[in-house]
Amino acid sequence: MDNPVPPRATGPGPRRRDRHGRGMRGPIAPPQVPLAASRADAFADLVQDSVERLERRWPQLADIDFLVLEVPRLDGPGQAWNDEAVPLGGTIPSREGRRARVVIYRRPVEIRTKGRDERAALVHEVVVEQVAEILGLTPETVDPRYGED
Repeated sequence: MDNPVPPRATGPGPRRRDRHGRGMRGPIAPPQVPLAASRADAFADLVQDSVERLERRWPQLADIDFLVLEVPRLDGPGQAWNDEAVPLGGTIPSREGRRARVVIYRRPVEIRTKGRDERAALVHEVVVEQVAEILGLTPETVDPRYGED
């Protein structure tokens, strides 16, 4: 045994096999299955569904940007949290050539709901409330079914 075996070169590329030679594990579900969507993607889909539902009645919503953020943030360095409830959404009015924005906060909404149906209902209520604020209307005017269980 005069010839030593050179060590295998390990490069930055992906491993082709695991240590037992069975290969890498694949994804749990194919990408087109809802199980493969992350919670953030599923939440963004709920917001998009709600916006599309309202756009049929209010075409001017095409001029509003809808954003999903994880949590509300403090805007200024000297601001501190207070005892008020954590907001579920907010609005940013249009100014200086920027479109108006409606922001929905994902984590506060998820914490307040138990299932997908309850979450979808709360997301829709928050979107309706924020759109009503931007348009200067009541939520009942924006969506006549607002507040119905």
